[in-house]
Amino acid sequence: MSINLTLLIVMGALYACGVYLLLERSLTRVMLGLILITNATNLLLLTTAGVAGKAPLIVSGTDPHAYTDPVPQALTLTAIVISFAVTAFLLGVIYRSWMLARQDEVQDDIEDRRVAHQPSFQREEDAVIPYDTSEFTGATETPLEDQDERPGRPGHADAARAAGHADEPHRGVDA
Repeated sequence: MSINLTLLIVMGALYACGVYLLLERSLTRVMLGLILITNATNLLLLTTAGVAGKAPLIVSGTDPHAYTDPVPQALTLTAIVISFAVTAFLLGVIYRSWMLARQDEVQDDIEDRRVAHQPSFQREEDAVIPYDTSEFTGATETPLEDQDERPGRPGHADAARAAGHADEPHRGVDA
């Protein structure tokens, strides 16, 4: 297998320009960078296929090494379809950004910076749940602190009698 140095240099330049454009704040430049990177990847896949040979149709009497490997060609076609879909999506995002704000540049959001500097532990969100909420463990859903205060539990009849609701049946999940 011979390696074409020109294709490797072109591929490296496409990757370098694509990464540079991806780091810009303009959505149009991001899209162009993504297009350059996908084209460089297509060149990489075709370069790995080796030299051109016969079509991969089996004909009797042909040396197996004379055929071209069909896998890189199939991967290249798949990469082309995926890059087309991503490009179409980015064009839609760019168009919507232009229609809403008359610019395609991603602005620096103050709220994003504030969230990035917050500590990762949130007392309310990361607190211990007082009772088991899973329906698959077979455990009851009684809170650990106040088991007798829930409707349908022992000790609840006294509270219901005091409130004047002793004759009403309980219509909860536990009944």
